[in-house]
Amino acid sequence: MMRSTRSKALTLTSAATLLLAGLTLPRIFAQEPPVDAPPAADQSVTLELTRGQRPPMKLAIPPFRGLQALSGGAAQAGREMEATVRRDLENSGYFSILGPDKLGPVTWSGDMKRDVEPFRAAGAETLLLGDLRAEGDRLIYEGRLFDIASGAPILAKRYRGSFTVTRRIAHTFADEVIRYLVGKPGISLSSIAFTSDRTSFKEIWVMDYDGQNQHRITGHRSTSMSPAWSPKGESLAYTSFFNGPPGIYLADIATNRKTPIVSSGSMNTTPTFSPDGNRVVFARSVDGNVEVFSADRSGAGMRRMTHSNAIDTNPAWSPKGSEIAFTSGRAGNPHLYLMDSEGSNQRRLTFDGDYNDGAAWSPEGDLIAYTSRRSGRFQIAVTNVVTLATKVLTSGAGENESPTFSPDGRKIAYVSRRSGTKQIYVMDLTGGNTVQITREGNNDMPDWSRISVEP
Repeated sequence: MMRSTRSKALTLTSAATLLLAGLTLPRIFAQEPPVDAPPAADQSVTLELTRGQRPPMKLAIPPFRGLQALSGGAAQAGREMEATVRRDLENSGYFSILGPDKLGPVTWSGDMKRDVEPFRAAGAETLLLGDLRAEGDRLIYEGRLFDIASGAPILAKRYRGSFTVTRRIAHTFADEVIRYLVGKPGISLSSIAFTSDRTSFKEIWVMDYDGQNQHRITGHRSTSMSPAWSPKGESLAYTSFFNGPPGIYLADIATNRKTPIVSSGSMNTTPTFSPDGNRVVFARSVDGNVEVFSADRSGAGMRRMTHSNAIDTNPAWSPKGSEIAFTSGRAGNPHLYLMDSEGSNQRRLTFDGDYNDGAAWSPEGDLIAYTSRRSGRFQIAVTNVVTLATKVLTSGAGENESPTFSPDGRKIAYVSRRSGTKQIYVMDLTGGNTVQITREGNNDMPDWSRISVEP
């Protein structure tokens, strides 16, 4: 382990050993003595995490019509369609779902003004009707929204697809409902990339936002880690040892092709993309120390961003592209810092806690979530980059680390050891409604895509 950032005792061997042991590079700071830090600019500021929070809209979803007439693969696809639409809309946090258990038997006369009366009596504001039928090996789904007050239709969509794309159709429709009723994009079509050792090697995996459809992206049979989505979701940058020293590689999601971005030198780690997708910022070893660099996504145009005697690592580009957050030990123990996109105007962001690492920007660029050690335990904290107001979102047993924001900024995925192994959880921005979404093996370093990702 490293004795001190000032001694610059990080050797290539020790860094590689730490990574192979499953530790992210900044953990080499863990043995350093804490250093007293100046107080934050205004300790009286309170961080309110209520963005987009509103009273849930009461949405009635009776059983999809036509499902009972389906059989075989069509029936299975229909059940998956209905369950996925319900789950997506409930997971969004925008709605209070009134389902069959609360609505009771439903009869249809064909007169919608009359038919909405039971839903109005149940307190619903909006009604979602789903109709299913099969055409050979394809499922036809028609989804319609009705305003309960008037009984008038307000949205109608029709989809046709094979039984294998049922979930994607359901995700698409759920996001259409959210966009229409809330005026904001949904996250049902987003994906989370992560590292998993379930195949005995650490490889890059991808899953749907809710933990479904988990599938492996890399098969290097080596240590691959720190996945980072490109802004358009067509590729992933990641760190891998499969060709020797840790380098940065690019995985194309559609073709499964892997190409090197930066593999020269003795160590390149923790990449993230610029908002336009043209450049990556990453950590690179220079004369035994670790600094922040950027390069074109082809690896050309490499540029050094930091010049310090301490370790500078784990960079993250802001959504608007004007700033980069990173972790540095220049204060004696690791804290988050900000700099302009060209490397100038470097300044400290975090002061509370004795170990802060792994910045993740909110989509709006006003908040940064990160791992923060408080009272000897790693927790997830969020800081406003302007006011420096901070709130710790997790508590209790188990280490919590590696946060990443959902595309709408309302949720955070993170890693916790509360079950004894590293698993990925999702919570609301306020820290509530926690759900575990991985269970097999150890799963780490999640990164949530910005937009929908093609399967």
